[in-house]
Formats: sequence, structure tokens, C-alpha cells
Amino acid sequence: MNNEKDRETNRLSILGIVLVTVLISVGVTIWIIYGYIFPKKFKPVVLSQKEVSALEQKLKKFHGLGSFKVNIDTSKNAKKTKLIPEKYSEDVDRIISFTERELNALLAKNTNLSDKLVIDLSDNLLSVKLLIPADQEFPFIGGKTIKVTAGMELAFKNSHPIVMLKGVSLMGIPIPNSWLGGLKNIDLVKEFGHDEGFWKTFSEGVEEMHAEEGRFMIKLKE
Repeated sequence: MNNEKDRETNRLSILGIVLVTVLISVGVTIWIIYGYIFPKKFKPVVLSQKEVSALEQKLKKFHGLGSFKVNIDTSKNAKKTKLIPEKYSEDVDRIISFTERELNALLAKNTNLSDKLVIDLSDNLLSVKLLIPADQEFPFIGGKTIKVTAGMELAFKNSHPIVMLKGVSLMGIPIPNSWLGGLKNIDLVKEFGHDEGFWKTFSEGVEEMHAEEGRFMIKLKE
């Protein structure tokens, strides 16, 4: 009699373990599907009035950008900008600095990527998350949205800027370096800066550059 009760208890225990395992598996599967395969759109960053004022002051450095509040209207009915003659001068601040929230807010105001692309700034690292709609004919996920993440090192060492791809992941899975053209963990400025072209010109024009928690700064040479 006791043996039968023991067997029954063991069956119930095994059944309980199986049910818990199934529930955990289902939960993890749902989390992966909705977090990585079919992610929700990002919530656009909305700046406070104080942050808007600070950003507008920074944008005034760039002649022609105008206010942060309105997008540039390029239609035929757009009001033409009245040009005023003025004396040329280089007596300006050569430091360009934006916070993480400012960059994301600029994306939200001036592009159609506000709910598809977000930027994160940390020490010497710029990270992005990008939502990309899959082609309708793509197997299994056709017509759905997939999440791509990537990281880029931005720093300034040994008197030259460093721009280095740290990696790219698709739906949480790192893409092999061979698929990225072997560019992972390669300092693009050092690798290509010896030849005439963009990276050499870029390096020669930068006096200082770095990313830190929540902020990016670049100082241009004279």
C-alpha cells in the first residue's frame, strides 16, 4: 500500500516538474518573440523645457538649422530665408557636444526614425538599437519587425581619434565577424587613415573626441 502511495507521489512530483518546466519554457519563448523577433516600437524622447532651451543654444552654432521646434520645410511654398551680409569670423567655439537625450530628441523631431532608432552613450561607447521591417517574402518573420543592435567605440588616444566597431547583433544573436567584413574590433581610423580619403581627413581635423555616460563631445582643430 505504501509503495503505491510512493509511486503516486513520485508521479505527481514528476508531473509538477514537467508543468513548471513547460511554463518557464513558454514564458521564455514569449519573451524572446516579443522582445527580439517582434519588438514594440520605441517611445520617442521628449525633452523638458530646460533641455529644449539648452539644445536650441547649441543648434544656434550651426547657421541655417534654426530652432529645434520646427523641421526644415523644403517645399515650394516654404518661406525663403532672408540672407543678411556679415563679416566672416572663426572666433567661435569649436567644441560640439550633445547629450544622449538631445540626440534622441533630434531624431524624434527631424527624422522618421523616432520610434525605430535609439542611441545610448556610455564611456567610450555609442550603442544603437534599430527596428527594421522584414520583407514580406522572408521566411517565418516576413512582414514583421526585427531588432538590430550595434556598438561603436568612440575615443581619443595617442593623439588620434578611435572609431571601432564592437559588434552587431540580430535579434540578440551576435553576427560573425566574417559577415561584417572582418571590421569588428578594428580601429577604422588607424586601419584606413594612412591613405587619402575620409578617415585620414577626419582624423586630421579632430583635436579631441570621446563618449561618456549620457554625452558625446568632439573638438575640431583650427
